[in-house]
Amino acid sequence: MISAFFIYNQKGEVLISRLYRQDLKRSIADIFRIQVISSTDVRSPIITLGSTSFFHVRHENLYIVALTKWNANAALIFEFCYRVINVGRSYFGKLDEEAVKANFVVIYELLDEVLDFGYPQNSDADTLKMYITTESVKSERAIMEDSARITIQATGATSWRRSDVKYRKNEAFIDVIESVNLLLSAQGNVLRGDVAGQIMMRAYLSGTPECKFGLNDRVLLEKDASNRKKSSNTVEIDDCQFHQCVKLGKFDSDRTISFIPPDGEFELMRYRTSDNINLPFKVHPVVTEIGKSKIEYRILVKANFSSKLNANNVVLNIPTPLNTAGVVCSTSAGKAKYVPADNSIVWKIQRFQGQSEYMLTAEADLTAMTHKKAWSRPPISMDFHVLMFTSSGLLVRFLKVFEKSNYQSVKWVRYMTKAGNYQIRF
Repeated sequence: MISAFFIYNQKGEVLISRLYRQDLKRSIADIFRIQVISSTDVRSPIITLGSTSFFHVRHENLYIVALTKWNANAALIFEFCYRVINVGRSYFGKLDEEAVKANFVVIYELLDEVLDFGYPQNSDADTLKMYITTESVKSERAIMEDSARITIQATGATSWRRSDVKYRKNEAFIDVIESVNLLLSAQGNVLRGDVAGQIMMRAYLSGTPECKFGLNDRVLLEKDASNRKKSSNTVEIDDCQFHQCVKLGKFDSDRTISFIPPDGEFELMRYRTSDNINLPFKVHPVVTEIGKSKIEYRILVKANFSSKLNANNVVLNIPTPLNTAGVVCSTSAGKAKYVPADNSIVWKIQRFQGQSEYMLTAEADLTAMTHKKAWSRPPISMDFHVLMFTSSGLLVRFLKVFEKSNYQSVKWVRYMTKAGNYQIRF
């Protein structure tokens, strides 16, 4: 597994050095500085020199580096490096060179806890904060009480949550956030389309509640014969990834998402779907080249979502040729201007109501070129945010909270769809 762990600054100075196995010497740190930090040609995050593999991540002004001489799982090592960064942020607010130098003693303590003989252990920041603290020294009685609670949390089934959490008002907030990736042909055909979604949750619930979470999942609903007629309102979810609190056994058996939530904000799940995507916007571009000195643009944008909803901060980047001298624009809504540095017309619409459509017309003047090259016509790119709309059609059917004291809880659900890689060819 991981044989050594180093943190370097941008100059190549070793700030943190920790060896976990006897198969490497401390002088190995010089090899990474010479071969990677001092070199301008290195692009890969994994470098193998001899029999040693260097896995590095750039963060702020630091290099986070894990070394191994084994055939280790690369994804696991990178996940560990990012976990170290998240733990550092949680402890120090910002993990940079100054924070490392000011807190190197705490960092060595953390590295001793999160890695044991090169094998990753508990890297949950909330659990680590219970027994690795930068606060003042506590009394012996307080330390004994904390130790008992730490033992339960570090070795129990719910290491991500304390049992003594209390709130005056019990609330749970769910955010369903989807990014739409689209590549549309000049003829209006979908060449590539998928939705990458994540469900964020903020749980402010007392005690150790168990939550059950229901979606309009096609696999689950079609098991019930009475719901087969309603399959048009269901979503086929692909590539699910869950937080460690979710009981995977129950999900595999009956597609029920059951979990004991961590306290505060966390990512409950990620998913991807490419089935029956509702495109929030349709763009109809007509671009005409008039001779060698002029190009005319007519860009029509239509919102496909309900008229009760609005999209915010809608931005279209419309490419222009490299030899564009100037552009005259007019729009039916928003503002458009030519940005020479980006070789594009930027059209911004602050508020775009559903089922409405807007038009941009523009005329670009071109300068003469000694060597005429055909314009490659890069695609139009689009950015937007639409609240209370999901392109996949995913809906939260229910969220139930069960706790032994049977308290009442308030649940809130919010949906948001935003542009991922949303492009239209012309």
